[in-house]
Amino acid sequence: MSTKIDGWLLEILACPQSQAPLRHDPETDELVCDESGLAYPIRDGIPVLLVDEARKVSQP
Repeated sequence: MSTKIDGWLLEILACPQSQAPLRHDPETDELVCDESGLAYPIRDGIPVLLVDEARKVSQP
């Protein structure tokens, strides 16, 4: 089940590693940073923005 992330929240959240904006990927229900290539989990509706908890995603 995909988490609903409000647009205003996505506007203020940034990747802790690169400071770049994040986008919500509804397929994996993660917040993804295209610049750093990291995907941050969302647990119980709360984004976990810890680099240690992120997974590396393959770049297209």
